[in-house]
Amino acid sequence: MFERYAIYCTFDGNLGAKGAAWLGWDVGNGINVNQPQISNLDLGQVTRKPRKYGFHATIKAPFRLVERTTEQQLKSAFSELCATLQPAPSDGLQIAQIGRFLALILIGDDTSVKDLAQQVVEALDPFRAPLTDADIARRAPSRLSDQQRYNLNKWGYPHVMSDYRFHVTLTGSLKADELYSAKKAAQAYFSEVLTKPFTIAYLTLAGERSDGMFCEIMRLPLPFAQRML
Repeated sequence: MFERYAIYCTFDGNLGAKGAAWLGWDVGNGINVNQPQISNLDLGQVTRKPRKYGFHATIKAPFRLVERTTEQQLKSAFSELCATLQPAPSDGLQIAQIGRFLALILIGDDTSVKDLAQQVVEALDPFRAPLTDADIARRAPSRLSDQQRYNLNKWGYPHVMSDYRFHVTLTGSLKADELYSAKKAAQAYFSEVLTKPFTIAYLTLAGERSDGMFCEIMRLPLPFAQRML
């Protein structure tokens, strides 16, 4: 049993390998990875906060299992769900600043990706244990919009449904000078693997280990994925 579970979009091939090295953690294999040496940037420090989650985009945020539910039941439901979902295409990925951190985001229309995420959130929510008062307080509800507060109470996470935004976190919160250096480094580092277009063709069930690190439990293709790649 894991502490928490999440549904991710993870990456294979060169993008997955470079992403794992950038963060220093291979979520697919659950192992540490040596990070590249980048001049004028302490990569270990700027990636410290996102490292535990691995190189991924969240589809359904981490949650604890509701009582009287087992991991095997979740795995079965995840498998059945993936068999009903269609791949979600987009125009590609690009590096962007979100608030005070860097991430990979989608280029162009994200409607199909939002639809996919909504289906996952709705289908697997019965497995999510209710948030505690402490969980809710950590989300600072006073800083959320009315819709985000509704999402938090209804779905356990504020950034879902119409407020969902696909992103792959590359750094923690940085100062202005750190953001400039990190963005320049990330653009050079990822430039060769951010090919267009990009399709979410697989989903990953991930788990949080007792040491706080997330790792892949199972990664499944979506129907007709190979025809679109």
